[in-house]
Amino acid sequence: MKEMTVIIPAFNEEKALADTIGKLRPYAEKNNWNILVINDGSTDKTHDILKNIPNIKLITHKINRGYGASLKTGLLNTDTELAAFYDADGQHRPEDLEKLKNELDDQDMLVGERSKNSYKAANRAFGKWVLKKTADFLSGKKIPDLNSGLRIVRRNVILKYLDLFPDGFSFSTTSTIAFLSDKRLVGYIPVTTNKRTGKSSVNQIRDGFNTIMLILRLITLFNPIKVFVPASLFLVTTSIIYEIIWGYILSPHLKLLPGALLTFLTGVIIFFFALIMDQVSQLRRNSIGR
Repeated sequence: MKEMTVIIPAFNEEKALADTIGKLRPYAEKNNWNILVINDGSTDKTHDILKNIPNIKLITHKINRGYGASLKTGLLNTDTELAAFYDADGQHRPEDLEKLKNELDDQDMLVGERSKNSYKAANRAFGKWVLKKTADFLSGKKIPDLNSGLRIVRRNVILKYLDLFPDGFSFSTTSTIAFLSDKRLVGYIPVTTNKRTGKSSVNQIRDGFNTIMLILRLITLFNPIKVFVPASLFLVTTSIIYEIIWGYILSPHLKLLPGALLTFLTGVIIFFFALIMDQVSQLRRNSIGR
């Protein structure tokens, strides 16, 4: 009985796929892992290459559904206790996956934290920094590596959250936020990644904005007070400062400025809205199951 399935999403990875699986297979055979490849509607020679690779399980999406959708398909089509996510583009090293498996203890998710020696695309650095700082603030935790594609999860745990995760590339990011927000055990192990083979299909502006919106939605689900209370306090504080400066210092004849009053009341309404949302959040989280 195999304990872990390595899920590899693949979309137009003809240049890297054979080499990626070729390097991974000896480790899979040694450790008795399954290899499950999801061909996500590739339009190049990816499918033909996969048909000729022995000792793997192949599932094909007829159309491109996205990185997250491929991982969902993989999770729903395996029954092992553990599932590993492994990119098809050649950036991961199988020895790092073996290290993660050996270091796994009682964590619900163990993530490969990319070290300083890992390859980093210069044009993504600023966007990733903004995304990381946003996630750190909203989650209230310092996240060592937000969207590493190399990780091991307990299948019975992640299946409870599957409907919350997107079909796009930000599956890794949102699963990290969901686990941390719900007090799941998430660990990090240093790994080294290589420069990917081929061209990435990620659109930095579009996908980056979508990821931030997904993070906001998840935090709203798991901890809405973290989003709404700061906004409420900001509005209340602004209204008080505005009233003091314009109503008492610069224009002493004006009292209880309408703009200040409206801003103050808006802040109060948002505060009570946050309390209601927190109760709704508790009900929704109970429906997910623990």
